[in-house]
Amino acid sequence: MELDLGEEILPFLFDLSRDTGGWVMTVHNDEESIVVKDVVFHGDTITIRMPLYDSEFKGVVRNDSLFTGGWHNYLKGPDYMIPFIARAGAEVRFAVATKSGVDVSDSWEVHFSPGTADAYDAIGIFQQDTGRVTGTFGTETGDYRFLDGVVSGDSLMLSCFDGSHAFLFKAAVRGDSLVGRYWSGTHWQEPWVAVRNPGYQLHDPDSLTFLKEGYTMADFSFPSIDGPLVSPRDSSYLGRVLMVQVMGSWCPNCVDETRLLDEMYAKYRDRGLGVIAVAFEKYEDPAKAIEQLRHFRDNLGVKYDVVYAGKASKEDASAKLPFLDRVMSYPTCIFIDRRGLVRRIRTGFYGPGTGEHYETYKRNLQAFLEDLLAEEGAG
Repeated sequence: MELDLGEEILPFLFDLSRDTGGWVMTVHNDEESIVVKDVVFHGDTITIRMPLYDSEFKGVVRNDSLFTGGWHNYLKGPDYMIPFIARAGAEVRFAVATKSGVDVSDSWEVHFSPGTADAYDAIGIFQQDTGRVTGTFGTETGDYRFLDGVVSGDSLMLSCFDGSHAFLFKAAVRGDSLVGRYWSGTHWQEPWVAVRNPGYQLHDPDSLTFLKEGYTMADFSFPSIDGPLVSPRDSSYLGRVLMVQVMGSWCPNCVDETRLLDEMYAKYRDRGLGVIAVAFEKYEDPAKAIEQLRHFRDNLGVKYDVVYAGKASKEDASAKLPFLDRVMSYPTCIFIDRRGLVRRIRTGFYGPGTGEHYETYKRNLQAFLEDLLAEEGAG
């Protein structure tokens, strides 16, 4: 499929098949496969509703190997639409015009929007097999998930589509440097530059968000998406180790973290681990926000408490969680010991698209939780 961004085309691969339950679409981004079961043909029209995010494809079937239409992302607004063309038989994401002797496999020091007020830093993590390139960009607030593409001649091209975001990265390879541009759908684009630098590091994610002076505990009370108020002070959480996940159902990095936290909860809840997801949503209508959160929970099979805290803005989140100096990223995870004391705050999340970075964090998280669970409680 090709999304028409106006000045650029963003390609991604998918399969469309039919089984006894109906039509199924599977979107492919590197190692990620997103299964979409809400696919409806009606006459010569097709509607494909994405499973986690409030977006859908609406198209017209032109023949047995072509359909066209628009991808509607309602979280960006009722009129946000990107035209698409879907052709059967495509086996490559990007066509390779010229074979290249360039190999971008490495860790790169990356600067987005350099020299502007929007500037931020990242690490480029790329692996190359012949001409195909996979990997991602890790920033101080998260990663750009599973990117997939090629090196063609002296050009690097990467893309990703997950139902929430449509990412396209292009760059010219200049020796050990990259000079490129990044598009997020049709609403954002910016320049970026990179140099090979395996030793480059960002700030420690545990050093970016703090408790305000005078606070030692996390205190809040928000309604569960099932109705009752939930607070860390509830008797069901007293004496337990607690992870408080500041998140939003619209956030792919939050989806990745949710899967990991749910895995940790299943592993350690009988030993005293609790989790509360504190959600900030993009809908103005709270009823719509709670409906989306229930869909999110049920689709992912989340077993821990999910509460609705309000509208998704970092300013509102900071006001609703006044014990934090700020909320600079969705997700942010707060770790609380058995005595109710905040022991760690982690900003952002590196998901499985970052490879060994994710695996290292998962191992360290398990070790940290083991240590907290082994401590004595308040008595």
